Amino acid sequence: MTALTGVLPITLTPFTDDGEVDEGSIDSLVEDYLGAGAHGLTILGIMGEAAKLLDEERERVLRRYLQATAGRVPVVAGVSARATKMALDYARRAEDAGAAAVMLAPPDNTRNLDLVFEHFRMVAEAVSVPVVVQDEPVNTGVVMPAPFLVRLLDEIEGCRYLKLEETPTLPKITAVTQRAKGPVGVFGGLGGLYLYEELLRGADGIMTGFGFPQVLVGTYERFVAGDRAGAQEFFFRYLPLIRYEAQLGVGGVTIRKQVFARRGAIASPHARFPAPAVDELTLAELDDLIAAVGL
Repeated sequence: MTALTGVLPITLTPFTDDGEVDEGSIDSLVEDYLGAGAHGLTILGIMGEAAKLLDEERERVLRRYLQATAGRVPVVAGVSARATKMALDYARRAEDAGAAAVMLAPPDNTRNLDLVFEHFRMVAEAVSVPVVVQDEPVNTGVVMPAPFLVRLLDEIEGCRYLKLEETPTLPKITAVTQRAKGPVGVFGGLGGLYLYEELLRGADGIMTGFGFPQVLVGTYERFVAGDRAGAQEFFFRYLPLIRYEAQLGVGGVTIRKQVFARRGAIASPHARFPAPAVDELTLAELDDLIAAVGL
């Protein structure tokens, strides 16, 4: 099993101006991510607009990303779905295509945690690659307390990684890692807002869609090299941009696609509806911040 660690960006799904999947831009995106030093890629996540894709489009995106990556770094494939049968199918397809792991969130708005547990168990037992448990209550509507996550990780062999995005993430990282019986790979998210502090708490890296992954890579690599002061200084230098880009009200993926399109990594910043448009003043503010931090 390939160990997952470091910065594994949540990748975009690029579209043409008229809303069709742009496979050519997947190739250029992969080179952009890897050129920034990404240690892996996480495809078909929330930032990848996976829920807006037809099944045949999901398959094309999955296989094109794996083809373009060509084994240079591990690829984690999102397989979240409302129904366990769907998630099982997505997970098997991802493993068949060559994904190193799958990322799975609980079914939306499932309040019964016994059902959530069985959902994870059934998917994990259906594949031989590890499962990244995605804890993201804002979009899923499912709160998974730390003791429940520990139970998942302890009792389901395939659940070896955890992506934590319930704020505050920091005490939850500690609660999980101190109580789990075996080693757990913990990743942050949330646009990178708390990367430095999450690393201090024992996180193994981050999976998020921030438009400048080299910032996250630079922070992580300084930290693991033992230069905590350097990691903190480097991270804090770019935090105003991370904060601005992570505005949930602005639309997340829409603003990030503008960032990637501005540097030519994708041909179009198109995001599938419903996605809020980004007004010209916001884009001007974004450009000003990018210049201010020297990117």
